Amino acid sequence: MGRKKNKNKKKKVSAKKEKYAKFHKEKPGTLDISMPDLSVDQVKQKREDETKIDKFLKFNKNRPTKENLKKRKK
Repeated sequence: MGRKKNKNKKKKVSAKKEKYAKFHKEKPGTLDISMPDLSVDQVKQKREDETKIDKFLKFNKNRPTKENLKKRKK
């Protein structure tokens, strides 16, 4: 039968890990990303920009190529 493991035994730490442990920083599990507070003018500008982009995406159609336009004219 197998032998039982000694739970009180200390784990071996490699010399390399010990040497470079100081360079490993602990990273937080969650990132706190928050948008900066905008002034009234900045909010207004942001809204205007968003409406311009929405209009562009809504009404911008892929124009036919020059070759197709020439064929239609003929």
